[in-house]
Amino acid sequence: MEKVQEIISFIRKTFKEEKEFIPLHAPTFSGNEKKYLLETIDSTFVSSVGAFVNKFEEDFASYTSAKFAVACVNGTNALQMALILSDVTAHDEVLTQALTFIATANAVAYVGAKPIFIDVERDTLGMSPKALEKFLLEHAEKKSDGFTYNRKTGKRIKACVPMHTFGLPLRIDEIAIICNEWNITLLEDAAESLGSYYKGLHTGRFGKIATFSFNGNKTITCGGGGALITDDEVIAKRAKHLTTQAKLPHPWRFTHDEIGYNFRLPNLNAALLCAQLEQLTRFLENKRELANLYDSYFSQTNIQFIKEIENAKANYWLNAILLNNEKERNLFLEETNKNGVMTRPAWDLMNTLPMFKDCQHDGLLNSIWLSERIVNLPSSVRK
Repeated sequence: MEKVQEIISFIRKTFKEEKEFIPLHAPTFSGNEKKYLLETIDSTFVSSVGAFVNKFEEDFASYTSAKFAVACVNGTNALQMALILSDVTAHDEVLTQALTFIATANAVAYVGAKPIFIDVERDTLGMSPKALEKFLLEHAEKKSDGFTYNRKTGKRIKACVPMHTFGLPLRIDEIAIICNEWNITLLEDAAESLGSYYKGLHTGRFGKIATFSFNGNKTITCGGGGALITDDEVIAKRAKHLTTQAKLPHPWRFTHDEIGYNFRLPNLNAALLCAQLEQLTRFLENKRELANLYDSYFSQTNIQFIKEIENAKANYWLNAILLNNEKERNLFLEETNKNGVMTRPAWDLMNTLPMFKDCQHDGLLNSIWLSERIVNLPSSVRK
């Protein structure tokens, strides 16, 4: 594994401040995090009511160019809420990817719906428009009520949830056109793609609702946290209402008009996010510099570095390479991790997990090919 040792040496030189262990993606707290946290503590408003929750929602909507943003306790619950707000029920099916983090499929399961897994493209790692259209033409039909139904199961295909894998924008405009033709609600899982753009628009701006994650390993973080964005004021108000236990405003009474959810983001977490968002431009510039270093290095090898496609600007949340086969990938993972350089494979495909093994899919040839070869490299903001 001489070549792997050379790569390990390159990564160590690139992250020169790291001595023994180089993490996959560590958070960076170098701005107003402590200041805002102390302000929150001094205010005593540490739960879901507080100035920083409102400030973050306003700032996040502005950054993504959405009209509204609603903060949630994590990205998974934000996606669950997006499905609820789109009237996805236990009688429905949702088109999504098998090459994704478990949260995408779990959110579909939380509302009782069943996922259908569509193949991805090898260059974007995101849902393939051609595969989506092919599946619908072969397996779906529009009925007189205007909705699309699965001819095999008889169930309504209510939503489509593509995911911008590792922050790489997929061909989301083409997905949007297909969903519009078939009257399928487009919900973008933009959990990993804050700061990524496609054809000049921020990811998450192509569908009805989009969701983001601020988990500890994301580009900006508050330890957990999530958000949904939309241009629909009715949806935004209902999202805020449902995520705060569907409580009606009143000076002292506790009156709730429907089943709500405790998906509120605490003010403490929002304080961290406000400070992180202030630094996002610098983080993104730093991460693009790192991606360029990786690209330059691997261009001199037989290993492919995965780059943004034409008309896309990726945040390069997690940098990724493609090895030649599964055996080579496993040897690479074993050697790098043994030597204190944290690397990871792609997730196990959703259809291979016991809870989703019976879900319909289209063969997933690209998904399988990619899952055997992808390796994520250390991608933290370098100090």
